[in-house]
Amino acid sequence: MTDGTAPHPPTDPSAPATAPDRRAATRRRRLAAAALVTVAAAVAVALAVRGGAAPACAAPPPPAGVPVLAAVPLGAAPPVGGATRSGKATFYDSAGAGGNCSRPAAPANRMYVALGPSEYAAGASCGGFLDVTGPRGTVRVLVMDQCPECAPGHLDLSAEAFARIADPVQGVVKVSYRAVVNPPLSGPLTFRMKEGSSQWWFAVLVGDHGNPLRSVEVRQNGSWRAAQRQDYNYWLIESGAGPGPYTIRVTDVYGNRATATGVRMLPGQVQRSAVRMYGAKPAPTTPTPKKPRPASPTPSTPTSTAPTPAAPTSALADPLVQAAAAPPTPTSCA
Repeated sequence: MTDGTAPHPPTDPSAPATAPDRRAATRRRRLAAAALVTVAAAVAVALAVRGGAAPACAAPPPPAGVPVLAAVPLGAAPPVGGATRSGKATFYDSAGAGGNCSRPAAPANRMYVALGPSEYAAGASCGGFLDVTGPRGTVRVLVMDQCPECAPGHLDLSAEAFARIADPVQGVVKVSYRAVVNPPLSGPLTFRMKEGSSQWWFAVLVGDHGNPLRSVEVRQNGSWRAAQRQDYNYWLIESGAGPGPYTIRVTDVYGNRATATGVRMLPGQVQRSAVRMYGAKPAPTTPTPKKPRPASPTPSTPTSTAPTPAAPTSALADPLVQAAAAPPTPTSCA
């Protein structure tokens, strides 16, 4: 060798590796493993960004066909408050279906609207109402669906709702719209457990709440567990909430709160509770009967010139004494 180094002995493939060779092989394996972990993490992040991770539930696994949670668009928020916004409206027909908000069906009056991703806000708008004004007048619509291709301010109304505010021949019209705060409720809150729900996988749809919802919680083991809203408007606890019956607390974006009890694990069935989201009338109380004040004695015509003694005043004729002496009246706690 001309470089002054000692020649390397020939390598026998069958000979055992020396300590330096083993350390080098170990380093190579560690580097390869680290590279695989890095690639796996990058793939996981990419999948999470694209569509969200599939629910990782305790046994049994999530029901087949459950939609994947979608990422919330940056700056997305439902229309709330009383501010008036400007935009445009088109129309479509859901063919009786309940839209992306997972309603069992379209509302009976067929007055509904689909919003673009920024205002649909991954389901945060579901169940709220908008007043929409066009050339012919104003119509109130339920937020029921998502319009994936609609930009902010673009409302896709039902054909019936569009006909209330404009001539359908126009196809597209300028409108103004605003969120309805505390609209009249059609009845108490409703709850629908999703098909496939069980004590190990809890998913509930809340209905007839009037305003967009902020949170849904389930009482379990003496504390409240928060459910996570999904893009399709169900509220999910991946690990389940037990077999039920459930106590469910619902809070809307304006701070109205109601707690329903006795919600059962009945997948696919709509259960109507006994509580309204707001506006419930206070329970009537039994009025306290008033005792009539005893009539003052009628003085008789004196038969003598002696002065007539004053009629004795009964202590019970004093209203304050009456109130103290009257037995307590039960009131209703219903």
